[in-house]
Amino acid sequence: MSGKLTSERLRLGIDVGGTNTDAALLSGKEVVATAKSFTTADVRSGVVSTVTRLLESSGVRRDSIEAVMIGTTQFVNAFVQRRDLSHVAILRVSLPKADGVPPLAGWPDDAVDAVGEHIYMVGGGSYYTGVDYAPLDEDAIERAAVDARGKGLRSVAISANFAPIRPDLEYRARDIVAKVMPDALITVSSDVGGIGLIDRENAAIINASLAGLASRVVASLQTAITELSIRAPVFISQNDGTLISTSTASALPILTCSSGPTNSIRGAAFLTGSSDAIVVDIGGTTTDIGFVTGGFPRETTSANYIGGVRTNFRMPDVLSIGVGGGSYVRQRGDRWTVGPDSVGFRLASEGQLFGGTVLTATDIAVQAGLAAIGDPTRLQPLSRANLDAVLENIQLQIEEAIDQIKVSAAPLPLLLVGGGNIIVSRPLKGASQMLRPPHAEVANAVGAAIALISGRVDKLYDVPKLGRDVALQMAKDEAKAAAVKAGAHPDHVEIVEVIELPMTHMRAGASQIKVRAVGPVAALG
Repeated sequence: MSGKLTSERLRLGIDVGGTNTDAALLSGKEVVATAKSFTTADVRSGVVSTVTRLLESSGVRRDSIEAVMIGTTQFVNAFVQRRDLSHVAILRVSLPKADGVPPLAGWPDDAVDAVGEHIYMVGGGSYYTGVDYAPLDEDAIERAAVDARGKGLRSVAISANFAPIRPDLEYRARDIVAKVMPDALITVSSDVGGIGLIDRENAAIINASLAGLASRVVASLQTAITELSIRAPVFISQNDGTLISTSTASALPILTCSSGPTNSIRGAAFLTGSSDAIVVDIGGTTTDIGFVTGGFPRETTSANYIGGVRTNFRMPDVLSIGVGGGSYVRQRGDRWTVGPDSVGFRLASEGQLFGGTVLTATDIAVQAGLAAIGDPTRLQPLSRANLDAVLENIQLQIEEAIDQIKVSAAPLPLLLVGGGNIIVSRPLKGASQMLRPPHAEVANAVGAAIALISGRVDKLYDVPKLGRDVALQMAKDEAKAAAVKAGAHPDHVEIVEVIELPMTHMRAGASQIKVRAVGPVAALG
């Protein structure tokens, strides 16, 4: 490690996955050092261990680190697995309208059980124009809060008709609930979703169910950075590849649920210099396949499902399959299968290479000569034909997934990243070329380290009344202000996305305008 680099501004990217915790230290566009270790159950000790190894191997001074960016899949994994979730008081402000489809409609039974059926429907709401159709029933809201408090609930989700247009209705309801339940963790739907009551409400309920866990995990991450004696601002990466503050992540963990795949996509693009490509990220548990378009992950245009629940907030267009380095390998008759279950972070104790008894995809890769890790003498020998059969099963599963997510037959380069990329034995079909960049195994941590801070707006604007130019400028100004408030440098915020959707089914001619602004962390200039 040269003295020059230690005096420069450094960014530390960390990604806490289900199997591995990765770290990468960047100076400008140069990757200074990387480290990888298994994720720990408490999260904190795994982060401390990984970053300590990174700093010791690089010789970097802790005071040269000016920003820490962390990505994690802890929250989405918790909801998918229905663990560590809180019961939620669900408050819908809509009567006498919007009562035809009740809250939790269409949810899987086990998800309903996990969040409880504590539903309160109260009066109040507005039209898409922002005009009230019924006054807010403050007494009913207070009664609902008293009842929820009596049940011992501490998480609350509040939704209202056209809340992105009239968020004040939800905020007023929140204030009333907070007076009755001062210790409650309250989510308002306008903070997590766009137009569309049911999907936005679903996202708010999921977020509220994760709020308690998020507070503990984010606090654990902050404790880890403090223990490492790193005095730098800490940010959390979110679904679109940009950053939010730790306080925002604690309050809105749902915004981080796809940050792992997103960071890998961004990191892969950065490491290869590709702005348009297919990205295949192979971890210890899953293979995530997505696209980078213009340097950012391609976002899905269809409804998003998290743990079987439909939502409408922004997420990258990613297809995940149960194939990874820790995947179980089994023989069924003459056939060999890989996944979808995985030993996850227990690979270090349960995989044959590390003294365990489970045959994993990593064991196969090492025995086939694709990698050199662990102790090969511990492996149960397989014939070359059987090794090839397992590797072919892995290839076919990934190639079929690529075909499913591609929207065009046009050839694109394929970027292969992730610690599990060693299980791919030959070029994958459906791509013009396959690239494995340097530091591919920690592309997710690199993606976190290069992330910018963003601000977004997604609202309906009365274009006939305001005028198109004025409406667009209002949306851009709001997005820029949101980015600066989140920690972006005010002199370097740029508008990177503007989407205008005329609401032709509405007689008044309103338009939905979505704007995204991004900028570097203010601490880095």
